[in-house]
Amino acid sequence: MKVKRGKLFVVGIGPGNLDEMTYHARRAIEASDVIVGYSPYVDLAEPLFPGKVVITGGMGMEVERCEAALREALLGRTVALISSGDAGIYGMAGLVLEIAHKKGIEHPEAIEIVPGVPSCVAAAALVGAPLMNDFVSISLSDLMNSWEKIEKRLSAAASADFVTCLYNPQSKKRTGQIKKARDIFLKHRSPDTPCAVLRNVAREGQKVDLTTLDKLLTHKIDMLSLVIIGNSETELMGNWIVTKRGYSQ
Repeated sequence: MKVKRGKLFVVGIGPGNLDEMTYHARRAIEASDVIVGYSPYVDLAEPLFPGKVVITGGMGMEVERCEAALREALLGRTVALISSGDAGIYGMAGLVLEIAHKKGIEHPEAIEIVPGVPSCVAAAALVGAPLMNDFVSISLSDLMNSWEKIEKRLSAAASADFVTCLYNPQSKKRTGQIKKARDIFLKHRSPDTPCAVLRNVAREGQKVDLTTLDKLLTHKIDMLSLVIIGNSETELMGNWIVTKRGYSQ
């Protein structure tokens, strides 16, 4: 008897709005029998999988969700493990591949990483073109990395004049990191450096604030926010933030 081999798609569903989801991601979800994901992200994409088996879990259950997705695939089912943004950027792709490797799952075609639109890209589009030149993204969450390591990365990005996207800038328990990050950048950037604070990007309640580095902390910043800090070539042009690439010089 031929054994049915399952398939696991690790899908980046984009920042939230279904309009921002790629066709590739939609096809993967539509082809799947089982959907696995963090509850709020499953809710965002729910209209795409009526009648499918759904397995959800809360914050801190990342390993359990990956193991559940692999287990369903090993039973011969087609599974979509979903992440917001891109699954390979602060998402589930790395973890599920680590677990698969430990389990000896060596069939490359059994797991497919489906790219998605990262939140920083969607956020940048809302304010113009701040990422036109070299940029970095840094998470201020110290759950996975020590603050000492994060601080070194902030200092390196600030001193090297990178446009910087800050993920997970603040939470109810982490209230001081965004101030420390702003102070690090003020050592290397003008107080007038254009910045943006974006909340609920491509989701209900979306809010966009254009500001400057010295006034950054006057805006509401939380775990649903993403902060963009410009560099020495970034300018505020009316209602747009633009980092010059050098074409017009």
